Amino acid sequence: MKNRDYPPEPSVRRPPEEAKRRKNLTQGRLHERSGDSLPSDQNDLWEPSKEGGTFLSQRVFAGLELPYSNLQKAKTVILPVPYDSTSEWRGGSRHGPQAIIDASQYLELYDLELDRDIYKVGICTLPQIEPCMSSPQDMIERVYQVVKGLIQKKKFVVMLGGEHSLSLGAVRAYKENIPSLSVLQLDAHADLRDEYLGTKYGQACVMRRVFELCPVAQVGVRSLSWEEKQFLTHNKLMPFFMSDLVSNKISIDQIVDSLSDDVYVTIDVDVLDPSIMSAVGTPETDGMQWRQVLDIIELVALHKHIVGFDLVEFCPGEGPNSCAFLLAKLAYKIIGCAVAQEKG
Repeated sequence: MKNRDYPPEPSVRRPPEEAKRRKNLTQGRLHERSGDSLPSDQNDLWEPSKEGGTFLSQRVFAGLELPYSNLQKAKTVILPVPYDSTSEWRGGSRHGPQAIIDASQYLELYDLELDRDIYKVGICTLPQIEPCMSSPQDMIERVYQVVKGLIQKKKFVVMLGGEHSLSLGAVRAYKENIPSLSVLQLDAHADLRDEYLGTKYGQACVMRRVFELCPVAQVGVRSLSWEEKQFLTHNKLMPFFMSDLVSNKISIDQIVDSLSDDVYVTIDVDVLDPSIMSAVGTPETDGMQWRQVLDIIELVALHKHIVGFDLVEFCPGEGPNSCAFLLAKLAYKIIGCAVAQEKG
């Protein structure tokens, strides 16, 4: 891996925006957090720090600068939601959004496979949504209201959780706007309990509530309860179990065919195998590898319209820093697959 501690040699010519980003990275300016940043009339978010100024800049996804991080011009918005209240085993997913954004500073902006600078679609990082601790329902409502407003602004929303219950708020907002919406769920668990630990709106119940809104294709599932199995049987639903993917009993084409034209993607990162993603609340063995997830996303993006997505249940304290970087790269890749770039 290239040494990031030094600026490029003088003989190496880079685009101006890349050179500026690298300069800020080497000076440490992309890694300082400040809750005291000033609101910006232009961005309605936060004003980037100026040379010699008092305030440190907010860390933004991939360390992008204007104009590519401008809210009005960006097609994509990163929505960090540091909420974690209904997790049963290993908590800490509230720290996930910031860890992913921190790791994203080290992404190469050019994507070799897609042969494009993905960031040129514009990626604006929003401030974190303040957690609402009164109830999971209230927090889901808060996410719904924010995502609804972003959809009205015609933004492609990338939500970084946080626990999986948050996805319900985003799906509700998209379903109101797109009646034919379906959901692609990549997850080790079914999350289909009707109620768990005294609530119908926790992370173990989120997909039961989503099923009440729209069709769902569940992919990578390898753990569920007897109650969930009965629900699937009664409703004649058949997830794409991980065991069937491994044995080639099902194909990616079948997954794609099960979806409507407009798709919201929710990824509980425990769908990945613990060998590459140990930093999760409820790890399950025999999970997906990087290439398997990408192959699914790429084919869905090719044949369907991905309207938005989330990455949830990442607990950075439970694994190495490489987990955060993997998810930052996954988010960047999905943006590249799903968001069209202007010609020229």
